[in-house]
Amino acid sequence: MSDNELGLFLRTRRESVTPAEVGLPTGFRRRTPGLRRSELATLAGISVEYLTRLEQGRDRNPSPQVLGAVADALSLSLKDRLLLRRLTKEADGGDPLVCAAAPPLSRTVRPTVQAVLDRLEPTPAVVINWIGDIVAHTDGYARLVGPIGMLDGEHPNLLRYLFTDPRAREAHQDWDRVADDLVARLRHGVPLRDPYLTELAEELTVTAGAEFADRFADLSVTPRTVGSQHLEHPEAGAMHLLHESLALPEEGQQVVVYLPADDATSAALDRLSGRRPGALRAVGRAVS
Repeated sequence: MSDNELGLFLRTRRESVTPAEVGLPTGFRRRTPGLRRSELATLAGISVEYLTRLEQGRDRNPSPQVLGAVADALSLSLKDRLLLRRLTKEADGGDPLVCAAAPPLSRTVRPTVQAVLDRLEPTPAVVINWIGDIVAHTDGYARLVGPIGMLDGEHPNLLRYLFTDPRAREAHQDWDRVADDLVARLRHGVPLRDPYLTELAEELTVTAGAEFADRFADLSVTPRTVGSQHLEHPEAGAMHLLHESLALPEEGQQVVVYLPADDATSAALDRLSGRRPGALRAVGRAVS
């Protein structure tokens, strides 16, 4: 096996793309039907010398921005983008993205977990599985996200909603950050060949394009268990929410609990739940 798998991958893909496929003239006296290094470097916005170092294995740690530019220039598929990221990680001495087995894909919750949700009312809280399916939630969560369409459909899924429903961009003022986090959760710690992961990733690559595919291929982003979200709610107005995630590893699920970050959001949640003012108190400054 070659000790320069990254360079071999780049060179092979470059030589398999014809100039016509990327809008370049074919020209004369070409030694290969594929792209010249100078052509790929121009398309990717990098120097010929740097591309040469990558292909020859003299530079094995390109930045995610460079990888993304090269992947775009070569019009790589989602599968090839993932392979490119993995080869880069291995070339740099890191561990490839592998794991022994995916967690179970469950769309039900244990009775004890449901009991915990019941006791969290009126706090918005949701149980999701590892591909983002909503499997259980509090009434408070339904009142929060129902008006923005997140619970529409027989089997609502957070990623499918975020990337395909235009209401998601209207509601999430920090859409890009939420998208980064959800895709990192989807990919983190799950074998890339898992059929459930493959099916959802391919679906979202088709429906959402590069906005999903590039995030899915970026191994540098890791999921967060705490954070904040800014919502523009159609009934309650601007809201600033903190969230905490509690893992249920045996089920491949997690409980996500949302709390008001300020008094205005606290009052808005009280109005949505029909509770007396102060039922959900603000818990302090948001986590970035």
